[in-house]
Amino acid sequence: MKKSKTIYICQACGARYVQWQGQCSSCHQWQTIVKQAIDDAPIKTWADSDISSRTSKPIKIQQIATQNSPRINTGDKEFNRVLGGGIVLGSMVLIGGEPGIGKSTLLLQISLNLPQKVLYVSGEESAQQIKLRSNRIGKNENNCYVLAETKLEKIFNEIKQLLPELVVVDSIQTLTTQTVDSAASSVTQVRTCTAQLLEFAKSKNVPVILIGHITKEGHLAGPKVLEHMVDTVLLFEGDRNYSHRILRTQKNRFGPAFELGIYQMNHDGLAIVDNPSEILISQKDDQSSGYSIAVTVEGVRPLLIEVQALVSKAVYGTPQRSSTGFNGKRLNMLLAILEKRVGFSFGDKDVFVNITGGIKVEEPAIDLAVVMAVLSSYFDLSISQWVCFAAEIGLSGEIRAVPKIDARIKEAQKRGYKEFALSQYNKTSNHGNKVTLHLFDKIEKVIKHFFSP
Repeated sequence: MKKSKTIYICQACGARYVQWQGQCSSCHQWQTIVKQAIDDAPIKTWADSDISSRTSKPIKIQQIATQNSPRINTGDKEFNRVLGGGIVLGSMVLIGGEPGIGKSTLLLQISLNLPQKVLYVSGEESAQQIKLRSNRIGKNENNCYVLAETKLEKIFNEIKQLLPELVVVDSIQTLTTQTVDSAASSVTQVRTCTAQLLEFAKSKNVPVILIGHITKEGHLAGPKVLEHMVDTVLLFEGDRNYSHRILRTQKNRFGPAFELGIYQMNHDGLAIVDNPSEILISQKDDQSSGYSIAVTVEGVRPLLIEVQALVSKAVYGTPQRSSTGFNGKRLNMLLAILEKRVGFSFGDKDVFVNITGGIKVEEPAIDLAVVMAVLSSYFDLSISQWVCFAAEIGLSGEIRAVPKIDARIKEAQKRGYKEFALSQYNKTSNHGNKVTLHLFDKIEKVIKHFFSP
């Protein structure tokens, strides 16, 4: 019989304990420690062959030859963008998102478009279900092979026979291996399966794409070490009330992080959005109060977004502060700056802020646009629909410079905007007479310029 022992493992971070306890000492999460039996037998790798015989020797950094990593062109410019130019050979990519957001559709669509031999491993759907989705997408290429399997050893047997050039696993939480004795989707199973797939990818120079579940808090499920093991982490986001989806880079060892790709979900799959600013800015005929246009940058890509605000009298006692797509704590800070430095009173006002299109923006460069939208609703005065804002606001009310200002101005100019408000400390190039630059150093001067009669 196999000799096994029992340990207690935290399902959130993977920390191990000899006895059960209510709170994990490592990640401080409650009720995440579960009892698991582990096998003392040596763990076999995916190939169980010559991988362990490879040796590495130290070498001077000056003697290391460098070259560009070869990549697979997916034919999807948005997917290529977030990966930094395509799928790097031998890399491992983890993509996460809410159930039903379109992760499987996106990767099946990419698999069907590739001329390379692709093995699509599905642990959640049958081969018939995948076939129906491919019919809806409208592509039935011969180079995409489907395997409905959850046993890792059987998957590796098929890989050895098929020799694919790309492996897609949907999803990593459904895989199990016989080398560990624990339930599917447990920390031990997820970590062991990922480690063996990573060893296969690096040794055979075959890229592997994993689909991962997320928790109700929006974080990738499984141990945090999973994100450290892979080369690239992508998040597929979207609001079910909108048709567009956002693919965001969270980590990338082979390209820029925090890059952004935008798709639109149609009945026949995901379509690339060439002009994201059109779907992120609402179309309206009249010029209402409470609106402003901000220019944000995601990775190297400038985007025009619309900020909406509503300021009304608090009739239910305690004033409400609510924000969608913008950090609520930062909104409270901006309101405190307006009260302290400019003299506005929001103590009896409800303040609501919304970034249209369902997009979430963390960049402080939209501070000025948020403040202008709030004051536009406060005064009930509209701001010209041909002016953009890009500046950070400091605690003393100063208008701070933001990076990549030339790219922001160029994007606004391309979309037909005639005025641009920014910090006077930003150094800009000559953009001709197509856009008028308004330079400010204090929030009081911005308010006087746009709201004084």
